Amino acid sequence: MNGRTEGRASGHGRVYQASGDQHIVEHHHHGPAWSGPDTVRSPALGRTPLVLRDRIELMGTLRASVAPGVGGQVHVLHGLGGCGKTAVACALFEHATADGQRIGLWVNASDTTSLRSGMLAVAADRGATDGELTAAHSGLRAAADLVWDHLDRSDRPWLLVIDNADDPSVLRDGGWLRSSPRGTVLVTSRQASSRWWPGARLLQVGVLPRADAAQVLRDLAPDAGTAEEAEEIADRLGRLPLALTLAGTFLSHQVISPWTLTEYGQRLDIDLIDQGALGTVGDSRHLVSSTWELSLDAVAEQGLPEAETLLRLLACWASDPLPLSLLAGLELGADLPAGRIEPALRGLLDHSLTELVPGPPRSLRTHGVLLDSVARGTPVGQRRQLALKAAELLLGLLPEIPERGIKAAPFRPLAPHVLALLRRIPTGDDTDRPVAESATECALRLAVNLHRSGDSASALAVGEQAVDLARTRLGDEHPLVLRLRQRVARTLRRLGRYGEAETLARRTLADCERLFGPTAPDTLESCVVLSLVLLVDGREAEGAVLMRRALESRIEVLGPVHPMTLRSRYLMLEFLRGPALVREIEDAATLIRECSDTMGPDHTITMGAEVNYANALYYAGRPAEALPFARRAFTTAERRYGPDYQVTLASRSLFALALAGTGAFPEAITHMEAVVEQRGRILGPDHPWTGDSAANLAAFRAGKASAE
Repeated sequence: MNGRTEGRASGHGRVYQASGDQHIVEHHHHGPAWSGPDTVRSPALGRTPLVLRDRIELMGTLRASVAPGVGGQVHVLHGLGGCGKTAVACALFEHATADGQRIGLWVNASDTTSLRSGMLAVAADRGATDGELTAAHSGLRAAADLVWDHLDRSDRPWLLVIDNADDPSVLRDGGWLRSSPRGTVLVTSRQASSRWWPGARLLQVGVLPRADAAQVLRDLAPDAGTAEEAEEIADRLGRLPLALTLAGTFLSHQVISPWTLTEYGQRLDIDLIDQGALGTVGDSRHLVSSTWELSLDAVAEQGLPEAETLLRLLACWASDPLPLSLLAGLELGADLPAGRIEPALRGLLDHSLTELVPGPPRSLRTHGVLLDSVARGTPVGQRRQLALKAAELLLGLLPEIPERGIKAAPFRPLAPHVLALLRRIPTGDDTDRPVAESATECALRLAVNLHRSGDSASALAVGEQAVDLARTRLGDEHPLVLRLRQRVARTLRRLGRYGEAETLARRTLADCERLFGPTAPDTLESCVVLSLVLLVDGREAEGAVLMRRALESRIEVLGPVHPMTLRSRYLMLEFLRGPALVREIEDAATLIRECSDTMGPDHTITMGAEVNYANALYYAGRPAEALPFARRAFTTAERRYGPDYQVTLASRSLFALALAGTGAFPEAITHMEAVVEQRGRILGPDHPWTGDSAANLAAFRAGKASAE
């Protein structure tokens, strides 16, 4: 019969990674009435353990269970297939039997036949007679009772390992799992549900730490690359012992043209990983592409075939924690009815195919190699259906027009899943275009939400990656790709990277003009984006031309009180200086009333109009008139967005300028000091806005000194 080995150990808490799963070799003798394994005293390994890795904390717990005089304990090692459960069991087995005081007994429980044969061999080892074994074999005596009777009467303490018990019903139905004061029982299983293991202590076996995972690769293929390169590949393999072992084995067996870790990484996919399973054809436990099918089969046999559909949906996303709120309202017709989602998820959790992360937010985490393997095996038609559903669920959590200042926390955990969904979509196939458009819309909304929440760094990372992924699936001239580029330019501006922002904004504007015409909505928005970049770079006149163009076209096409027009009208105030500004100020007072009447007094457009009106009054040389508007803008922004949001800081800076303009230097200094501190902390000391605030603060202090 076959089982898997995931390691062996010395007596010092170090676990050796085997180069493949264990083969329990059972040599049978054939007596007149009973047959079974000749010996269960050692787990015969299919391969020699090669690689050392750590399980020190776990091994410390297990060693205590086989200390002299200790017995009556049952431990269950549970975890994802390929994570090293049998390795830990082998380590404990060798430790427990090293001094000869305790005997070790090893049974494969992958199926009823193997378990029964192995347990009867345990009874034979502990002194059962041929007559007793014949009676048990014939059904005249309960086989489990015979085994445990002899274990209870054993002349020496023992460790009994029951390996590969992935279907606990095999143990339960025969009453095979019990405890005894004469020894300790250790079970390895993918089944994590405590209901299957009453009275046992459950110990989860997870993936390896990063450094240890890299060491697995380097010990198997020491000349393939550096420690840093090994860590990178280990991360891509999810630090799963089985995948690491297969990768290292493959690299170590290249003779004619040995591969480097870098070359392996360039070609890395599920098929390449499986090529490391040399000499193990026919055993699915050795292949990352099929090892989890055993668990899915077990879930289906429990009456939960929908679990496979749910897992295929999860494979549309990333291995990062997935907020459970994303699955609220999920339904996929007959394949996954709403009433079957909870049982299907519980099935996946119980069989270690995914795990809960407490949060906040409460999430699911599924191993990346598993997700890649499942995605690869999903039929094309179902893959498209699931990808569309995955995008729909993401869009349900991402407001199309988000409020400013909302904390980034609800959105940031979605970033890896939005990008993973885009990556899952094949390139060069027009039938996947609707899926690519939905996924790109997710990325655009996410970038906007992150930007408006104040998380500029995350917004930029999402935007840039999404542009690269979307252009290969939709083309560089698709409207959604162009809107992503606009968003990236906006974020670069906020981060103070004006040169990059201008280059991208100009190219995007030129593409929009060529593709859509001079007055198309995307073209006019590109005008606005570029004009704002030029404004912060000190080129107000050049920016004013573009903003005026957008404003006049929007008035003509949309009308004077459309939200986009109102926004352009108040933004225009920022570009004006001198007589032109004076002429616009009176109209600006009317603009505030129109914004309030159209959008509401607390709408962000109304707030923007009030801030820019105060700004216009200040630069028109009327700081006393600007002061009450600036004060209101600051207090409103602080209440609505919090003290660290960029709109709040800009309003506070303007308030300080108005205070200084009226001679209230002490109060102005207090507010500008706060702006300098907050901008330095949030944007960094080298950001242009931080520098401008510091210059204003120095001017205030000089003005105060002169006034004194």
